[in-house]
Amino acid sequence: MQVQIETAPFDKLSPDALAFFCFEPDTTETHDPEIAQQSGWLPDLRESGEFTGKLYEIAILHRPQGTAAKRLVVIGGGKREKFSSIEARNSSGALVRALKSKGVRSIALALDTHPAEFVTAAVEGAILGAWDADKYKSDPKAKEKPLDSFAIAIPGSKAGEFQPALRRGEIIAESQNLTRDLVNEPANRLTPAALVEAAKQMAAAAGLECETLDRDAMAKLGMGALLGVSQGSANPPFLIVLKYQPGAQRKTGDHLALVGKGVTFDTGGVSIKPSEGMEKMKYDMAGAAAVIGAMRAIADLKPAVPVTGYVPTVENMVGGNAQRPGDIVTALSGKTVEVLNTDAEGRLILADAITYAKRNGATHLVDAATLTGAIVVALGHYNVGAFTNNEAFLGRVLAASRTAGEKTWQLPMDDEYKDYLKSAFADLPNIGGRYGGSITAAWFLREFADPTPWVHLDIAGTAWLDDGRAWLSKGPTGVAVRSFVQLALDWQASR
Repeated sequence: MQVQIETAPFDKLSPDALAFFCFEPDTTETHDPEIAQQSGWLPDLRESGEFTGKLYEIAILHRPQGTAAKRLVVIGGGKREKFSSIEARNSSGALVRALKSKGVRSIALALDTHPAEFVTAAVEGAILGAWDADKYKSDPKAKEKPLDSFAIAIPGSKAGEFQPALRRGEIIAESQNLTRDLVNEPANRLTPAALVEAAKQMAAAAGLECETLDRDAMAKLGMGALLGVSQGSANPPFLIVLKYQPGAQRKTGDHLALVGKGVTFDTGGVSIKPSEGMEKMKYDMAGAAAVIGAMRAIADLKPAVPVTGYVPTVENMVGGNAQRPGDIVTALSGKTVEVLNTDAEGRLILADAITYAKRNGATHLVDAATLTGAIVVALGHYNVGAFTNNEAFLGRVLAASRTAGEKTWQLPMDDEYKDYLKSAFADLPNIGGRYGGSITAAWFLREFADPTPWVHLDIAGTAWLDDGRAWLSKGPTGVAVRSFVQLALDWQASR
């Protein structure tokens, strides 16, 4: 899909659909765009209650007078005073999803207030809204035709004035869609080795350095926690390392590490999961995919801080050589772990990746993982759960998430929760019982992250949509990509 800025007057634009935001009236005056009031169409809709301006409401006028466009579309923006780049992003996605199903191939969206952040957000929303999880449908009739073009209409603006903002939105959204593509792949097609190949292809195209550690290399280093998880699968494990260096514009001695859980399929191992819903366990590598997508965008947008992505990738399978409950493994850090539940495998592979990142110079760590069902119970499907050993660093991550429009909520890490992690036979167990499951999982990771400033993002409830939303299709969301990228772009040297 081509994205662009249109600077011509509205009545000269000729897309299949010319769209405007209209808001809920706060007085008797609506301040609707003049072109959207023509022939009494919009006032009549408001009077009848068919269109009120609530978020994501859409009304369409075909063959409108006074413009070359085939359709005039109004989309509700809610309360004007609450309209932010978040609403602009979601509304743009909702517009695209509503119109492409009606055969619209080109859209121009008018912005009457147009700071660069709104342009970026609207472009992101359009590209994200255009994505569908229908890659493997063989019947062409079952697939919606893609949009040919999406434009931001800002009459009278200077050529190139908003091009950087548009390009930024395009880069970030395409990177998020890469993440969604990877998460959407079934496990018979996306094995750990296939994820390695996808990362290599992305790195080659983006100009990133890519290293891969295989089973033998990890065994020599002593990554017993990661290798224990993988030993039941015929598909070998890997640790992918993606490196970005800012070059001459580097302004900081910090080194940011992004770590993503990459379990390409999770049966639960010997502690096997129920069959219902297990097909979705292909998305247990959503954290890994978020790191790969974010590194693609970071390579293009060139923040001032060095960033390295670490992707430990395995299958957690049942087999004659599978890890058993009660096994004790030695992690790369030297800590021993009693494996009480083989379905608590993500924290094991992340532990070794976090230790490896620290050994390779990481001064700040953020990991993203579909780690616990407990986080879904706590926060549902709307907020990412955040945990930290450093409040100042968490503040930076939360600020980036707010700017990126990804809802994130901090959960506690009080010392008392660590008491749930006790083993009579090893340094720590891999689970802490039924209470505070997402917190004890975070505490397990903290044992390997300390003292490096670290934030853990549990995305188990937000990485997958069982039902689509107005602005996003059913399936993978690509969550954490925008937060990762924003964190790197906002980076200032720690003091």
